[in-house]
Amino acid sequence: MAVVGRDTDHFHRLALDYHRRARGKVKIASKVSLQGRDDLSLAYTPGVAAPCREIAREPELSFEYTARGNMVAVVSDGTAVLGLGDIGPEAAMPVMEGKALLFKIFADVDAVPLCLGIREVGALVDAVAALEPTFGGINLEDISAPRCFEVEARLKRQVKVPVFHDDQHGTAIVSAAALLNAMQVVEKDLESASVVINGAGAAGVATAYLVRDLGVENVILCDSKGAIYEGRPYGMNPYKEKIARVTNPEGRQGTLEEVIRGADVFIGLSVAGAVTADMVRSMAPGAVIMAMANPIPEIYPEEALAAGAKVVCTGRSDYPNQINNVLAFPGVFRGALDVRATDINDEMKLAAAKAIADLAASNGLHPDSIIPEVWDRRVAPMVAVAVAGAAIETGVAQQPVPLQGLYDQTVARVEQVWESLSWQQRGNSE
Repeated sequence: MAVVGRDTDHFHRLALDYHRRARGKVKIASKVSLQGRDDLSLAYTPGVAAPCREIAREPELSFEYTARGNMVAVVSDGTAVLGLGDIGPEAAMPVMEGKALLFKIFADVDAVPLCLGIREVGALVDAVAALEPTFGGINLEDISAPRCFEVEARLKRQVKVPVFHDDQHGTAIVSAAALLNAMQVVEKDLESASVVINGAGAAGVATAYLVRDLGVENVILCDSKGAIYEGRPYGMNPYKEKIARVTNPEGRQGTLEEVIRGADVFIGLSVAGAVTADMVRSMAPGAVIMAMANPIPEIYPEEALAAGAKVVCTGRSDYPNQINNVLAFPGVFRGALDVRATDINDEMKLAAAKAIADLAASNGLHPDSIIPEVWDRRVAPMVAVAVAGAAIETGVAQQPVPLQGLYDQTVARVEQVWESLSWQQRGNSE
């Protein structure tokens, strides 16, 4: 079925029927045979006591004797779900199920959706940290800013498994990959480019940091009140104050309309209609527009192109250059899990961004193709290898593995998942 008419009543009814018929999008399936007394004795009592004793002696063996090494918790409190806002943990469940489905399909990571009815930051952190014995990684999702920054930071200090807030870092990784290739298309030097980012929430702040890590010196982050600069006396919080110290080196003040003049790149992680055609015209020649507000972007591609932009990206699937987190998080966790990383650090994020950019570049770059297609099955294996390599180099990998073997293994895992899905679909259609 082609994905059209997203905003129509017809599509709304289709989506409701899709979810109602399936009663959700994920299930638990057995990985072992259970066909008789012998199988039961091994899977449960008395045989199960043997791995229990080994793990009690050495807890790290849980990664070998249980599903933990391939298990990720997808955690939300329902306070910032998609563009719907604070709709609660129950209403967040369809999104977390969808995330779990994508983890499995694109990287064969087993993910469990966990929607928690906890609002207080400390209690939320403690609850998620208590899950560590069960999971090999924690993916945070749809937690409101600025709370999300503290939740992630505190969890990273408390647990020894990788913690990754996808709204922040998944978006930042794919945006950075697109920026790397867009600069090649417009033939501009990345380090000397001027980049304006609109939206100082989770995604905007993380993207600003990662763009800086790419080597871009002139990054200006804007919120609804305009440019963020060091010492701004209004609309600030500790996270904006921190990012202000490493961005906007000239201390520019003013509205988005004012600071976008002469910019090479606009990255939108904000609201529909935030950018006008006149604002695009005011930018430097060969402007790059990454308008990622969903479902309605800051400016539609046809309008931006007519105003002089050379490369345009959105978050939508019905336009070229879709910036979609699914290009990042499955491969990031696949690589982190396979080397049993204790963290997903900045070097690993940069490695992921460069892997995504390199894959797109290998296909040939042009204004309508600076980022891989979501359905390109090579993405997760290449990202996994890059992330695992960076984890090994930075010393956070507890179980280093040969990278070529990891690539081949990931390709095989993904192909097996797709083959399994193909057989399921055949069975459902018969």
